Amino acid sequence: MWPLYAAGFTTAFGAHGVAASLGARSADAVTSLLVLGGLLALYDGAEVLLKPVFGTLADRVGARPVLLGGLAAFAAASALYAVAGSPGWLWAARLGQGAAASAFSPAASALVARLNPGVRHGRAFGSYGFYKSLGYTLGPLLGGVLVWAGGLRLLFAVLAVLAAVVAGWALAAVPRVPPLPRRRQTLLDLGRRLADPVFLVPTAALAGATAALSAGVGFLPVSGAAAGLGTVATGAAVSVLAACGAVVQPRAGRALDAGRLGLRTGLVCGLLLAAAGLAAAMLPGLTGILLAATLIGTGTGLITPLGFAALASGTPAERLGQTMGAAELGRELGDAGGPLLVAVVASATTLAYGFGALAVVLAAGPAVAAGVAVRGRRDVQGQT
Repeated sequence: MWPLYAAGFTTAFGAHGVAASLGARSADAVTSLLVLGGLLALYDGAEVLLKPVFGTLADRVGARPVLLGGLAAFAAASALYAVAGSPGWLWAARLGQGAAASAFSPAASALVARLNPGVRHGRAFGSYGFYKSLGYTLGPLLGGVLVWAGGLRLLFAVLAVLAAVVAGWALAAVPRVPPLPRRRQTLLDLGRRLADPVFLVPTAALAGATAALSAGVGFLPVSGAAAGLGTVATGAAVSVLAACGAVVQPRAGRALDAGRLGLRTGLVCGLLLAAAGLAAAMLPGLTGILLAATLIGTGTGLITPLGFAALASGTPAERLGQTMGAAELGRELGDAGGPLLVAVVASATTLAYGFGALAVVLAAGPAVAAGVAVRGRRDVQGQT
């Protein structure tokens, strides 16, 4: 499991270490809020297109080869900008990183589910989320330090080395998990499965959580810069967001497995907390940033392990890669759409109104989730 945790750390560190540094110390490449929103969305836009493809491929050929190939490609894409260094190559490198993460991220999630029994899915995904949150936590902080010390090229060089090391570790330690026999599936069957509330509700909650997380990491440093905070200070403040998620996720997973926390209750509470955090981001100064980071991190920490555990428990084992890839598609739509919504509204008004617009969208989610039962095999088994 440890190389899988490291893979989760790598994608989180890479995504948010760069994202949190773009708005504060890259004036040559980021010339407006719309350009910043585009760069933030580019990484996730690649994942939107490719994660379902790589998830299905993981079911067909096995998750381990897809995991290894994605990590190697991430290292290569990171090295591209570390060597080239021009603003144009920054766009290419972020696109390449997003494409690579679209391979190893759903493959890692599928392996977490395959290598753990269903009764431990909450704990397993809570632990996976914990180490991924460490990447989110250290990304803005260490990313700010690295950019301060040597610019974005140094950060990308560190990411290249990290991904290469994790790829080698996974090659040596992750067991081979052969693909399972699959019955024939028509497009109608796939559509019915993806339209089922067992899939839709957790995926929508994950998308909302990721939208809040991405917008917070990308734009809270802008608020910090406007308040006169330096790069390291804003990185540390934003790291509070991921630190809260890291603390909450394992506890939420254990509470789910023990029956102390229900899926629907946890998802609804998580969305409301994230919406409250975005509303708090409208407050000026360091107080608003810290309050927003705390609430958004706590909300996403609740949603993430519960959402993935619900998906894993409600999916046939031979279709885990496809389901995780499709769920990641929903997440990345939120990850790309959140910053874009904030950027568009902020460009027409102010950044505070951008945060407020996304808060309204998230606050509307619980009204839908509260009326729909979120059930998986775990719930069915508990009734027999």
